[in-house]
Amino acid sequence: MSHFFGATAGGSIVFIGASTGGTEAIREVLTGLPASMPAIMIVQHMPEMFTGSFARRLDGLCALRVKEAEHGERVEPGTVYIAPGHSHLSIRRGGAGFQCELAKSDPVNRHRPSVDVLFHSAAAVLGRAAVGVLLTGMGRDGAAGLLRMSQGGAWTIAQDEASCVVYGMPREAALLGAAREIVSLTDIAGRIQVRLAAQGAGT
Repeated sequence: MSHFFGATAGGSIVFIGASTGGTEAIREVLTGLPASMPAIMIVQHMPEMFTGSFARRLDGLCALRVKEAEHGERVEPGTVYIAPGHSHLSIRRGGAGFQCELAKSDPVNRHRPSVDVLFHSAAAVLGRAAVGVLLTGMGRDGAAGLLRMSQGGAWTIAQDEASCVVYGMPREAALLGAAREIVSLTDIAGRIQVRLAAQGAGT
């Protein structure tokens, strides 16, 4: 399957959002993915003093490189970018590829970073080349953004109720019809890889 990732690494990017219970859910997803993945951008609701250590812990557990996102840095394949706890994270076009953009603007859905900010930027910049994943969490942050991604042609995945610590954000996405598939946490890494392979094959 990694054959396809090489072809799509420059175009496809995976976007993940999570809140309550998300640290372990993200670990479960990332440890199930190979180093040959496209870039992954993540918003996890978390105080700023913890996001750096969270990224370092994941970096030690995963085949992928994991780091805290920095403003203006180039988005590279095989790298996971965690939103710092003090800023919204979004993606923008820059140079020959894409860049991380950080903003200390007002909270969205009472959160900064907000999953919706990341997902809305994914819909605007990547369109159908994006894959969106909404994991466990309280509230509704990310549901509207996942819907926008789906409407723009992206493949969208929500975690199912049985495997969520809190079935809030994925539930809101499901109610909006934003998720093209709803799957158990243990299956999400595999479904991401299947979808990226399909995109690489042009389907």
